[in-house]
Amino acid sequence: MPGALDLSKHGIQVPHLIRNATTARLYEFAIIDQDAVIASSGALATRSGDKTGRSPKDKRIVESAATVDDIWWGDINIRLTERSFLINRQRARDYLNTRERLFVTDGFAGWDPRYRLKIRVICTSAYHALFMQNMLIRPSDEELRDFGEPDYTIYNAGHFPANPYTAQMTSTTSVDLSFEQREFVILGTQYAGEMKKGVFTIMNYLMPRQGVLPMHCSANEGEQDDVSLFFGLSGTGKTTLSADPARKLIGDDEHCWTADGIFNIEGGCYAKVIGLSPESEPEIYNAIRFGSVLENVVYDPSTHRVHYDDASITENTRVAYPIEFIPRAKLPCVGGHPKNIVFLACDAFGVLPPVSRLTPAQAMYHFMSGYTAKVAGTEMGVTEPTATFSTCFGAAFMVWHPSKYAQLLADKIEQHQTNVWLLNTGWTGGGYGTGRRMSLANTRAIIDAIHSGELATAETTTDPNFGIEVPNHCATIQDNILHPRETWMNPDAYDTAARKLANLFHKNFEQFAGETPADITAAGPLVGANNP
Repeated sequence: MPGALDLSKHGIQVPHLIRNATTARLYEFAIIDQDAVIASSGALATRSGDKTGRSPKDKRIVESAATVDDIWWGDINIRLTERSFLINRQRARDYLNTRERLFVTDGFAGWDPRYRLKIRVICTSAYHALFMQNMLIRPSDEELRDFGEPDYTIYNAGHFPANPYTAQMTSTTSVDLSFEQREFVILGTQYAGEMKKGVFTIMNYLMPRQGVLPMHCSANEGEQDDVSLFFGLSGTGKTTLSADPARKLIGDDEHCWTADGIFNIEGGCYAKVIGLSPESEPEIYNAIRFGSVLENVVYDPSTHRVHYDDASITENTRVAYPIEFIPRAKLPCVGGHPKNIVFLACDAFGVLPPVSRLTPAQAMYHFMSGYTAKVAGTEMGVTEPTATFSTCFGAAFMVWHPSKYAQLLADKIEQHQTNVWLLNTGWTGGGYGTGRRMSLANTRAIIDAIHSGELATAETTTDPNFGIEVPNHCATIQDNILHPRETWMNPDAYDTAARKLANLFHKNFEQFAGETPADITAAGPLVGANNP
């Protein structure tokens, strides 16, 4: 293992620093120091404390003269003064300096050496260290010896609260990013995903400055080196559909598109495991073994067998594992220019077709919309399907205005003649409560038909509500399933639900109308708003 590490430049001086420890050592520390166990599969199972998800309302970006005109300020990118950032950083450093032992993970973000960042994570928890060793790209021993100073440093003092009386603080949780200091500070939350998404936020700012498009998507590659991208919000099937046994996995969540092709930002995968089974998702299920980190799952105290259907802690149960745990992972995680792009929407209203082909203008409209839907019963007070729009399918991590990412995507789609598809992985035959969830088998069959080229040449019908081109036939799928109105018992009820969703699309897109070309604004649903 490389020699001693000096963190004095980071304001850290503690008796013991454990840098890029082996998985076995981190298991040992996690079990001794925390309420962590070894699950029956061999994975490390642990809890993230009170926070079982990200805290977007507590995320802050430092406002400075160098970046103030670049950042899309608002409810997502909330301003923080440099003084408040320095107070929080000092609070984190002070806490870290009270520890007898700290863990350091040094790794890379980005598989393309021309664009990769050196990331240093300083934390108190072996679980956090192992999580980031899984999610970053692990350096070789030689690369670790020559690592030098990091490009960005993460201070994870999540066990220690922020001071809510510090200016711009709204709680005891604070997640703060300074592009000037090149530092990321975490206080008051132990949820590991904050670190992962912090790195993604950094890439979302830096990459567009170099003409590179950062993307919240998964990616895989076929035997003919044909690359597909899958965009979608949580619960739409992004990770599941990219882990295709017939294709090589490039990555499950975060990628960049350069002049030469795509590369994965991460060295691992972070999958939801609620309802996981070996029958439905064998690749992910079998990746949960020694070296993987399970978060917030319920397990039998005697056998340590995990109950994947138990959501009593949270619906957001997760596993983090190195990408090489997927048998057909492509290493290094890079690929050519995408042949197909798939936008995934879990439409709980049950009105979107299972698959449709988008024009370039429609692709921009739906990319900027980023639609999916929550179903009744998932949150308190939600009694019917609720539309959720997250621009670019990842608004929480977009630093520039969405139009910048959309224009980068439009340019690349045009340059490389990429096909763009909209898939509904949600309901058919009615909305949530009356219809049924689209079968995974049907969705996989549609994906197979996209990859084979069948759907690219299929005859289509223009959907009268949304204006999108719907294939009339897809092998192994009943034709009426492709046209959702035909699956509803009451066609009038379908028309009402379709108009309702169309209106929600129009209303959401009003925020972009003043800065978006007219052809993109006009590419939305044909009904709703001022249309009959």
